[in-house]
Amino acid sequence: MEFRRLGRSGLSVSEIAYGNWLTHGSQIEEEQAQACIKAALDAGISFFDTADVYANTVAESVLGRGLAGQRRESLEIATKVYWPTGPKGPNDRGLSRKHIIESCNASLKRLQTDYVDLYQAHRFDFSVPLEETFLAFADLVRQGKVLYVGVSEWTAEQITRGAELARELKVPFVSNQPQYNMLWRVIEPQVIPASEREGLSQIVWSPIAQGVLTGKYKPGQAAPAGSRAAHEATAQSVQRYLRDEVLERVQKLEPLAAQAGLSLAQLAVAWVLQNPNVASAIIGASRPEQVHENVKAAGVKLDADLLKAIDDVLDGVVEDDPRLTQSPR
Repeated sequence: MEFRRLGRSGLSVSEIAYGNWLTHGSQIEEEQAQACIKAALDAGISFFDTADVYANTVAESVLGRGLAGQRRESLEIATKVYWPTGPKGPNDRGLSRKHIIESCNASLKRLQTDYVDLYQAHRFDFSVPLEETFLAFADLVRQGKVLYVGVSEWTAEQITRGAELARELKVPFVSNQPQYNMLWRVIEPQVIPASEREGLSQIVWSPIAQGVLTGKYKPGQAAPAGSRAAHEATAQSVQRYLRDEVLERVQKLEPLAAQAGLSLAQLAVAWVLQNPNVASAIIGASRPEQVHENVKAAGVKLDADLLKAIDDVLDGVVEDDPRLTQSPR
């Protein structure tokens, strides 16, 4: 496993992170989830990402049980706050001081830890003054419950505003967590330049486009049984990619992956890691074998000719409109 610094901070994280968005507490059973966590640890992954909203808090609890007994100092644990949890009352969502403080305390209990390494604003909250949000983050940092602060799916302008406040309040603001893969590059025109300027790294989710970049979805064919597109609870997350035009191009990537000695999934994960502003790529798994396969992308260097060939194959189906990075109003 290779490690990279998170932004301009002193924190190093494994360049492959294990995440449990659509799996723990929903798509797979507890025993299978614990086997995947063990596989991640065995593969050298030290960075684990979750959120209070995943499976309505259950995913955090599953991860907490899976990491119990591990040396805490050898792990980097990240979670998030914003989306509603619990009974979904008026204060059960957003980035108000009340919701942030209460959500952090609840997450720590579920994760069975005294602190999280990274606490992230899961979206931007237009209804709450940004000063209130960062003051709450600052207090959690001062209390030792949070070591570093990040955001997820914020625009370049929002990142810049947050970084200015973070400097004033001496808050270690180090990362953004966006969707990013060969097909979805909306962060490249604006978010990455702003992040580089402000000293933030990207921790990217969906590097294999919800499984599309494994090549398992074939044009003109039904989704394979057991896949995310075939599962009622997760099908919506993958729909944007399931156009025949996209799936046909993905099939054309397979010989390029073979030439590099990689599977399509490994090529996809390695591709996002070629961007120097990416500190870590989050992989999910429903089986331990998927973890063992995807971690082989760590440390892989793709040459310029291969990167150009990938761009040529995908020309016309890549989405790079920065306006698609936005939070709900």
